[in-house]
Amino acid sequence: MKLRLQAALAVAVAVSPLAAGVAWNWLAGNPRPLSGPAALGLALLGTALVAGLWSRDLRRLLANDAPMLPAHAELAARMGRTEAQADMAQRLADSRAGTAVQMLEALPEPVLALDASRGLLRANVAARGLFGSAAELPALLRNPALLERLDRAEAERAPQQVELALSVPIERLLSAWIVPVDLEERTARIRTLVVLRDRTREATLERMRADFVANASHELRTPLSSLIGFIETLRGPAEGDVSAQRRFLAIMHEQAERMRRLLDDLLSLSQIEMAEHAPPTRSIDAGRVVRRVADEFEPRVAARNQRLEVTIGEALPPVTGDEDQLAQVVMNLLDNAVKYGREAGVIRVSAQRVLPVTGTGKGARRPGIAIVVEDDGVGILPEHLPRLTERFYRVDAGRSRAVGGTGLGLAIVKHIVNRHRGRLDIESQPGKGSVFTVWLPEGSGQ
Repeated sequence: MKLRLQAALAVAVAVSPLAAGVAWNWLAGNPRPLSGPAALGLALLGTALVAGLWSRDLRRLLANDAPMLPAHAELAARMGRTEAQADMAQRLADSRAGTAVQMLEALPEPVLALDASRGLLRANVAARGLFGSAAELPALLRNPALLERLDRAEAERAPQQVELALSVPIERLLSAWIVPVDLEERTARIRTLVVLRDRTREATLERMRADFVANASHELRTPLSSLIGFIETLRGPAEGDVSAQRRFLAIMHEQAERMRRLLDDLLSLSQIEMAEHAPPTRSIDAGRVVRRVADEFEPRVAARNQRLEVTIGEALPPVTGDEDQLAQVVMNLLDNAVKYGREAGVIRVSAQRVLPVTGTGKGARRPGIAIVVEDDGVGILPEHLPRLTERFYRVDAGRSRAVGGTGLGLAIVKHIVNRHRGRLDIESQPGKGSVFTVWLPEGSGQ
């Protein structure tokens, strides 16, 4: 009887509450129909019984992380969220958010994910590699050209494209595609994706081609004219003059060497500029580099009766850098000190750790290494200091050419320091000499 009663009630409740009352009446052997209140009560009792059974099964499924059947999901929605159901919903939301995050991280292009208020929610691995430091991202998101395109993309709900020229911490050209989306993130909703492409290298190559033609043609014109003139003389009036041939050949060799130095510096500068937007990643010992370069300069210093004093601080922290390029910085600065320093004078080179200096002005610093090269030469007038790192800029063009200068040494130094995210400071007093300071941030590299 009990088994028949349960089966009958289950089937009846599945059909309708009214059928439940009829079934009970038949099983009880009562031929009369139930009254309205009695039938309603029995119907509600049967419904509660089956609902309890289903609710128990639903809780078991949720506790075991089993997938929800459609019927269970619908019933759960009608019954209201329990704690287990809320946990299941959160897991599903996290799964969808995790999928969106994984997709962004896997993209090869740099991508920034912004929320509705244009706050940065996420920068994928390519974007973090492009900028190197998260401190650069807020400045990018405040770029007026980018903000204008974000407004247009939000208003039109359509993708937008814009070219961005950045000047801090180095000059950089980016193409940005702004795409309105609606994706879930773990803590917020992604409303806009900014897909970036670094065009710095392309723009640099285009500018370099134009600059090379203009600068190289100007700088090479004089030695080429001299070589052509001497060759014509040797083939003509001085063809049989041995002493003139010796003198002219010496001058021709000097002019050819000048052209070689110029081409070497132009090639070096072009290679540095192409890689300037990509910071180095290796950890190097700046003190060891300074010591090695200083030792190499000893013969040249002795040839001018100068004295070289080298000071390397103890326990210098490593810096993230390119060892060959850092050596080139020290070489160029020492080369200038030897050329323009006083005959029989003193040249001082040092590498010391500098502690952070608070503030936002020129003197503000993070912990780092300061490489200083100081000479006691004629010095430089103040009006020339801002332009010293320009290509082919010379304070005294005649003297520069006489000592073998190409006008590119400090330009090379500037671009290498920029690539290392450092800073070059120049101080000079006429008649007392010049001080060149290269600051490099501390870092352990990869």
